[in-house]
Amino acid sequence: MGNHVAEVLASLGHWYVRHGPGSLGKASLVADYLNSRLRDHPRQGVVRSRAGDRFVVDTQDLIQRYLYLFGVWEPHMTGWLRRRLRLGDTFVDVGANIGYFSVLASRLVGSEGHVVAIEASPVFHQSLLRNVRLNGCHNVRAINTAVSGKRELLEFVLASDYNMGANSIVPYDGPVASTFEVEARPLAEVLTATEITAARVIKIDVEGAEGSVVRGMAPLLGRLRSDVEITVEVTPDRMAKLGDSAEELLSTMRDHGFHVYRLANDYAPESYPAALRGRSSVPVRWRGPVVGESDLVFSRVDAETLP
Repeated sequence: MGNHVAEVLASLGHWYVRHGPGSLGKASLVADYLNSRLRDHPRQGVVRSRAGDRFVVDTQDLIQRYLYLFGVWEPHMTGWLRRRLRLGDTFVDVGANIGYFSVLASRLVGSEGHVVAIEASPVFHQSLLRNVRLNGCHNVRAINTAVSGKRELLEFVLASDYNMGANSIVPYDGPVASTFEVEARPLAEVLTATEITAARVIKIDVEGAEGSVVRGMAPLLGRLRSDVEITVEVTPDRMAKLGDSAEELLSTMRDHGFHVYRLANDYAPESYPAALRGRSSVPVRWRGPVVGESDLVFSRVDAETLP
C-alpha cells in the first residue's frame, strides 16, 4: 500500500471514528490499523477535545494520539471530573502531562475557581503552558517540579517515545529514550495555604511514585476541606520497586477518614468507542487488595458508589 493511499485511508478512518454515527467497526479499526499507523507515521497539529478545548498534539505519543483519535483521554475519569467539579472549585493536578485534565478543569471551575497543574518533565511543562495559553486558561498555575515525600533530587527515565507520559523514577535497566533530573518537594511545599484548604479534587498520576507522594501529603489531610476527594493511579508493581506498597497507601488514607473506591479505566484503544457511546462509569466501593494498576478515588462519603 502506497504511503499516500495509507494516509488517505488513515484520514478517512480518523473522521469516521471521531464523527461517524454509531460504533460499527470502530473498535477494530482503531485496534488493527489507526493506532499503530498514527504512532509509526505521526501527525502533528491542533485538535479539539470533545469538550471543545484545543491541544497541540504529536500522535507518536499515546495520550496525544488518543486525543487526536477520540477527542478524550481516560473517558471515565473525564466523566467523573465533569460531574465533580463546580464553579469556584480548586483542582490540583499532580502529574499534569500536557494539561488535558488541567484545561478541562479550568473550564469547569470557571473564572472564580483555580487549577494547580504540577508537572515534573520540562518538555511536558512547556506543552502544558502552550495548551493553557491556547485555551485562555487564566486560572491555571503551572509548576515545573516533582512531588515526593521529602525534598530530594530525582532522576526520571523514559523508556519509549511512544508513551512519553511514562516518565518515571522507578528503576529501569532496559533501553532508555531519555532522562532528566528535577528537584522534588512535598505537596505541602508546592501548594499555597489557600490551595490546600480550598482543594475540591486532587488528582495524582505519578507512574509508581504515588506511595511517596501520599506519604508526603499525609500531614495535609486533616487541613483539607471535608468534601475533598483524592484520585490516585496506583501501580503496585512499580511501587514495590521503590520500597512502597499499595496497602500502606490505603492505610494512610483510611486512617484519615477516607473510603476507597475504584474507577474503571482501560487504555486499550478498542475500548474507547464503547466507553464514549455509553454513560461513563462511576467509582465503586473497593474492599479488597489492590493487585493491579487501578484508578482509586478516596472520599469521606460512605456509600457503595460515588455519583
